[in-house]
Amino acid sequence: MNWVALKSLNELYRDKQTKIKETLIKDSLFQHLLNDTQEIKEGYKIYYSDDEEFFEMYEEEHLEKFNQYYDFLEHNKLLKPQTRFEEADIIELMDMKRRMDNGQLLPIRDQIVQNEDTVRNVSSMFFKNEKYLLGKKSLIDAIKQILQIEELADDKDQQYMYKLLCEKANLIILCENLDFLKKPSLPQKYGYELWYAGGKNIDKLKFTDNRGLPIYYSADWDYDGLLIFNMIKKIIPNIKLLYPTANPKSIVKSEHKSLWADMDNPENYSNLDIKDLDTKHKTILKKLIENNQWITEEDNNLKEMVSLVFNSN
Repeated sequence: MNWVALKSLNELYRDKQTKIKETLIKDSLFQHLLNDTQEIKEGYKIYYSDDEEFFEMYEEEHLEKFNQYYDFLEHNKLLKPQTRFEEADIIELMDMKRRMDNGQLLPIRDQIVQNEDTVRNVSSMFFKNEKYLLGKKSLIDAIKQILQIEELADDKDQQYMYKLLCEKANLIILCENLDFLKKPSLPQKYGYELWYAGGKNIDKLKFTDNRGLPIYYSADWDYDGLLIFNMIKKIIPNIKLLYPTANPKSIVKSEHKSLWADMDNPENYSNLDIKDLDTKHKTILKKLIENNQWITEEDNNLKEMVSLVFNSN
């Protein structure tokens, strides 16, 4: 749901009616409540309800979240007539603000400023992909406000890499996504230096120096994540793939876009190059393909992933 639908749902709860808008006609929850459960009804240019099941459902599933979203947007002066943020965008902005306030995002923010970074790269850091923010001026402005950044470049050149440094590094972990770099206490405690290049944007790795430290790759265990590992291996031959620790999730149910190839023949390992995978890697990969599942990088436990590497040696 976007903010217009969230606000209209709250109006329906608070005032027992809300104006019909194009957004609501396209919204799946409103259409479910109208056509399936019939907890709301259509009048002249309005939706209305006096159904106790609707009010109970709203109080249980939506009221607290809406109040949190509203307070956040109002406090940060993001409540404007043109506000159309998706609910997931609001959640990400709230998390971004929390991490800025507690200092976790300050090193990343400083690197974004220093690197004169692009909208695309910031998009890949915090949202679904590098194109997600394109054309979303209000969301870009909100991000700049929260990160205290004046401008983001709009070119496609991404030559900089983000690093979470520690006092004494014992190893380096190249992360597919930014999530672990936003949580510095654990890696800095155990001497894990984290790198983030930006998904498939790996050409810059040709200019890196791992200083003789062992280096590992933390991936989304999906087709794209393991394809990226194949690509990285050609640039950094001694990099090793970490074992995941999180539970798999359904590709279908999570509406994930990175799909396995040749699923009828899981023994072909989705046509990926597996020469650098050990038996345990292959077992995990084959099972994911057989069950049409994937494992999200940020769901893994970073310390446990490192421990599995050393325990397997």
